[in-house]
Amino acid sequence: MRSEKTSVSPAAAAVIASSAFLLPVALSASSSPSPNHPRIFLWYRSLRKPWFKPPDWVIPVAWTGIEASLAMAGYRLLRSQPSSARRRALAFLSWNILMIGGWSRLFFKHRNLALSTVAAASMIGTGVELARQAKQVDPVAARATIPFVAWVSFATVLTATIWSLNRRP
Repeated sequence: MRSEKTSVSPAAAAVIASSAFLLPVALSASSSPSPNHPRIFLWYRSLRKPWFKPPDWVIPVAWTGIEASLAMAGYRLLRSQPSSARRRALAFLSWNILMIGGWSRLFFKHRNLALSTVAAASMIGTGVELARQAKQVDPVAARATIPFVAWVSFATVLTATIWSLNRRP
């Protein structure tokens, strides 16, 4: 008798999906502009920033909500029946989670404003594709990706503007 493919158990899905919340934090921790990283902190403070940059406290609050939303999307996708759309959605979710931490390293640790702008812009495309693939599997999971796409769209404009304001002649 052949066994039917099933979704991931609730406990396993919760553990795996929590990486959508924890992994970006871990990847970003070593390069965040905090007093724990004084050189990065001072460099970031020295940058010229546009008028529309939110206060510093808003960014981690926003990311907490975004990462929680991505974790919920991941949980729902993992609990869905296996399919090619589910595999693609989970692949885009994983890629975006890695890119969140990667952007932070590009911007803060490597101080590469140009490449971090490109990385932010690429997350718009991969985020939209995540939502498109997730919608085929679980519309609620797809809607949970909207804050991510909205924020990286804003972050792309913000990063590009910071790059423009701080270009060396």
